Amino acid sequence: MFAYKAGDTVEYRVTWLEMTQRPAFGWPSLPVGREAVLLKAETPPWWYFLALYDAVGRDYAWTDLHDMPREAMGDWLRDSDVALYTLMGQGWPQGFFLLDAREAGTCDLAYFGLVPEAVGRGLGSWLLQSAILTGWGIPGVARMTVNTCTLDHPRALIQYQRFGFRPVRTENQSRVLTRDQVFRQPLL
Repeated sequence: MFAYKAGDTVEYRVTWLEMTQRPAFGWPSLPVGREAVLLKAETPPWWYFLALYDAVGRDYAWTDLHDMPREAMGDWLRDSDVALYTLMGQGWPQGFFLLDAREAGTCDLAYFGLVPEAVGRGLGSWLLQSAILTGWGIPGVARMTVNTCTLDHPRALIQYQRFGFRPVRTENQSRVLTRDQVFRQPLL
C-alpha cells in the first residue's frame, strides 16, 4: 500500500490502448447467483454522471471532471454520440461505463468501473465485455480506445489487455491530490 496526503504531488503512468477488430467473444452471461441489469441513461443530468464518477473513482483519484463547467458536461452527456450505461443490481448502481463515439470511426471507452462494494463479485469482466460489445455495435466503429493509469485499480491494464485492447503509448504524468489517497500499487 502506498499512502499519500491531500496536496501531495504524485507521478504516475498513463497507458493508451486500442482494439482494431471486434473481439470474437459473444455476449457474456451474468455470473451465477448475480442479478443485475444494464440501463442506458437517456439525456442524463450532469449530477447523475458525477455521482457515478465519484462512487467508482474516489479510490483512484478521479477528480479531473469536477473542473469541467456543468453546462459543458451536460452538453457532452446529451450528445447523441455519447452513451452512459449503469449497472444496476439489488436496487442500487454497482458500476457504469461511458462510450464516446464523437470521433468518426472510433469509440472511446471513456469511463468504466465498479463501485467498491461490487468489486470482487464477478461483475467486472461481465461489464467490460458488455461495454466492448456495445461499443463495437455502434455503426461505423472501426476502432475502440481506452486509457488507464497506475492510479486506477491494479488489475485495470491487465483486464483491458485480456479482452483485446493493445497498448499503443505510455506517458508519465503528475498531479496534485485533492484528498488523502491510498494506492495498492507503485505509481511508476
